[in-house]
Amino acid sequence: MEDRLYADAALVQFYDLENGWGPDTIFCADLARTAQSVLDLGCGTGLLAARIEDGGKRRVVGVDPAAAMLEVARFRPGGDRVRWVEAPAQLVRLGETFDLIVLTGHAFQVFLTEADRRAVLQTIRAHLAPGGRFIFDTRNPLVEEWREWTPKESQRVVDHPTLGPVRAWNDVQRDDATGIVTYDTFYAPASGDTVLTARSRIAFPSREELERLLAEAGLAATDWYGDWQGGPPGSDRPEIIVLGSVAGPGEPGA
Repeated sequence: MEDRLYADAALVQFYDLENGWGPDTIFCADLARTAQSVLDLGCGTGLLAARIEDGGKRRVVGVDPAAAMLEVARFRPGGDRVRWVEAPAQLVRLGETFDLIVLTGHAFQVFLTEADRRAVLQTIRAHLAPGGRFIFDTRNPLVEEWREWTPKESQRVVDHPTLGPVRAWNDVQRDDATGIVTYDTFYAPASGDTVLTARSRIAFPSREELERLLAEAGLAATDWYGDWQGGPPGSDRPEIIVLGSVAGPGEPGA
């Protein structure tokens, strides 16, 4: 099912306003300082990839399945020095390797099945250079953040550069059998009667599943974090952040 939040240009224009430069991109940009090559899987509008290309000195490739997101990426400052690839992260094979692979912005959660999550980790393994590192994040299911995505709790105003203040909110439901959360996003500009809407579906994999899938893919976690400030993991921490590398001799997955 195509997600209009990423595929419809009218909705994509709100993406950076709600998901701009923040702790996750700061953390990943710092990791990229020592990397000569970076693969940004699920790069979205290219905010991180374009920022770290370093005047063309660093080889940076951004991969995303949404053409509307990549259209924004190509025209941002630095975007002309990044190679953009329209493809799903589960299937893409570039025939090259990278010092750093990032998959952030909770993009890992759009992979709804264990098979898809396994395929994405295999993509990371296939593109990771010797001595390279990868990082990805997913919301901690134990925190149950989706409970805050109700119309009442999620009411906010987004300041749009041309539309002015835009009222926004979400609504949510969770399938108890699968753990998949379906949430709707609404944008209501002050001028006009049109309300822009999108329906998204995301999964909340557990740390235990991630550990198993990492080992199956030949990857090893070197660090687990509970937030983008580098805090320790825990049942009450908002994030599950994995920083890792190819599994070494004697490690699970090697």
